[in-house]
Amino acid sequence: MTDQETLLVEWLADMNEDDALELAKKMLFDEKADALRVLELCRMAMDEVGRRFEQGEYFLPELVLAGEMLETIGALAKPLISEDGEGAQKLGRVLLGTVHGDLHDIGKNIVGFMLDINGFEVKDIGIDVPVAEFLAAIREFDPQVVALSGFLTLAFDSMKETIEAIERAGLREGRKIMIGGGQIDNAVCAYTRADAFGVNAVDAVTLSKGWIGVAA
Repeated sequence: MTDQETLLVEWLADMNEDDALELAKKMLFDEKADALRVLELCRMAMDEVGRRFEQGEYFLPELVLAGEMLETIGALAKPLISEDGEGAQKLGRVLLGTVHGDLHDIGKNIVGFMLDINGFEVKDIGIDVPVAEFLAAIREFDPQVVALSGFLTLAFDSMKETIEAIERAGLREGRKIMIGGGQIDNAVCAYTRADAFGVNAVDAVTLSKGWIGVAA
C-alpha cells in the first residue's frame, strides 16, 4: 500500500472521522483514485474495527461510527464505479433483512455494503421484517442467498420462524440461508436450521461466494 492508502485505513480504524472522510474525498475526486480500491481500503479498515471489537477495545458506539463512515464513503464511491462501467457484472443476488421483533440495522448495513462492493446484487428489505415480507421478496427477487440479521436473543425464534416459513412455501430449494448477529453461534444456527452463520461481514461475503461458486 502507498503511504496515503495506509493512512486512510488507519484513520478509519482509529475513528478519525473528519480526516478520513476528507482524505477519501481527496483520493476519489482530486486524485481520481480507483473507486474500487478506495472501497477495498474501507473493507480493510472494517476488518481492523471488527478485530478491535472482538478483543474488547471497541464497543457498539465505535461500530455505529464505523458503519456511518463506510456508508458515507460508499455513497461517494459507488457512482464513480458506475460511471467507469466497472462492476456491472454481478456475481449473484442476496436478499438481506433484520427479522421481525428486532430493530438493529448496523450489522446488516455493513454486511450489505460489503456484499455490494464485492460484486453482489443486494436487496435490503430493512428491519423488523415480517415473515410474509421475506416470502414476497424471495418470490420477487429470486436470490441465491437469503441473509437474516438479528442482534437480540429474541431474534432467534424469529429467524427459526422465518426459515420454517420459507421451507413450507417451497422457497428454500436452490438457495442458501445465512444468519448473523451479536450472539449467534453454532447452536443458534442449528436451532434456526440455517445453512451457516457469519461472525462478521467478511464471513458473509466468503459464504456467499462459496455457495455461488466464486473463489473467495
